[in-house]
Amino acid sequence: MQLAYTKMQGAGNQILIVDRRSASTIPPSADVLKRMGAAELGPGFDQLLWLGPSNEDSMAASYRVFNADGSEVEQCGNGVRCVALMLAHEDETLREFVFESPAGPIEARVLDGNLVAVNMGPPEFDPARVPFVTEVQSDRYTLDVAGESYDVAILSMGNPHCVLEVGDVATADVAGLGPLIESHSRFPARTNAGFVTFRDRANIELRVYERGAGETLACGTGACAAVVAGHRQGRLDDTVAVELPGGELVVSWRGGSEPVWLTGNAEILSQGIIDL
Repeated sequence: MQLAYTKMQGAGNQILIVDRRSASTIPPSADVLKRMGAAELGPGFDQLLWLGPSNEDSMAASYRVFNADGSEVEQCGNGVRCVALMLAHEDETLREFVFESPAGPIEARVLDGNLVAVNMGPPEFDPARVPFVTEVQSDRYTLDVAGESYDVAILSMGNPHCVLEVGDVATADVAGLGPLIESHSRFPARTNAGFVTFRDRANIELRVYERGAGETLACGTGACAAVVAGHRQGRLDDTVAVELPGGELVVSWRGGSEPVWLTGNAEILSQGIIDL
């Protein structure tokens, strides 16, 4: 079987898009996806978005999200931006899209300069819906990892996130703590681990160890989670620039049940066909 793909990046996050809107098929097995995700064996990606037709006429497409290890997850903010830009290149009269996603409808707006804004919906703090194992819901939790206790924020942006403040993201032990947090027993579906430094009320620095992908150059939902966590502590304004290893994202949230908006660049890198 031959599979056509478009490889893109959003803030350095490597996104592979397989467009099956007109010839809907089920995705390959996890083993095949894992080989595709490995740069030495396939095109390589952090996340793959598998496009299909939507069940709603008002929506441009549906999508499923897969990590580099072949596991399926609920959401990918950088991936949505890439899909929106790809569709806008197909038809330059279209600048706004609504997609059917595993986490619900997602709205995207293509702006000037290859920037795309995505409505990621409101954050979810109910531990059962993250999911996170705890007896009492709180703004902050204590998480024991490898004999140390860490003060963390827990929430979902369509997928689970654990946000940990560090003094300097450059020296944070992302490689050591990241996989331990990702697979911690209190996260039944695993989690993304964000390591954040608050610079001022409008600027943070962030590194993310992504569930099923390891540390990536950027994570859109991770940026949203870090800003939401800081905003709830009263330490961040409504609009915040998030500096990640791959570039900058802008996250806006007014609190409460308001949606989180994620804005950043997207770029087409290459197109190709792979034999499965």
